Amino acid sequence: MKHFLDELNPVQRAAAQATEGPVMIIAGAGSGKTRVLTYRIAHIMERGTDAFNILALTFTNKAAREMKDRIAKIVGTNEAKNLWMGTFHSVFAKILRFEAAKLGYPSNFTIYDTDDSKSQIKEILKQFNLDEKVYKPSLVLNRISDAKNKLISAQQYIGNSVFQTEDRQSQKPLMGQIYEAYQKEILRQVQWILMIFYTIPIFYCEIFQICF
Repeated sequence: MKHFLDELNPVQRAAAQATEGPVMIIAGAGSGKTRVLTYRIAHIMERGTDAFNILALTFTNKAAREMKDRIAKIVGTNEAKNLWMGTFHSVFAKILRFEAAKLGYPSNFTIYDTDDSKSQIKEILKQFNLDEKVYKPSLVLNRISDAKNKLISAQQYIGNSVFQTEDRQSQKPLMGQIYEAYQKEILRQVQWILMIFYTIPIFYCEIFQICF
């Protein structure tokens, strides 16, 4: 019976069989990246590694499903279902739910998506009695996200003369106060945010035995 690695060309096969130490594979579109990764995981499992000990991260859930389906055809469904495979968000949310109790947190935390965030912004605008036509929720959320990406807190935003001038010129002088109210509400409702930012070192040490 033909072995699944025989379906790969020499370069692909070399990549799939490179299982010792870190490996970086650079490949263009249509070069068989997904197949190589799939067969590499199957090869590692074939050599005796338990599926529970394999973590595979993808950018989309669709890609994760396709890879798991391909692996299942090689090693069997029962083994493939035990793989830690999915997007960065889905896999680590799953880990947090499984292990949260070890850190004293509940497993039923909520993760805000864009619609949740916009709804929260709308509630804050109502509290401040502000016009949504002026303070458009999507625009406010983008402004807050941009500040967060630059590691600028709500307090720093309010104290920044450049931001305050820009907001006054755009007729949105309360943008900083909205940001501050939004953060307070998020931290009140969503415990997982605090868990991620303040307990990562403990989490790694307790769960993965990697201590900083």
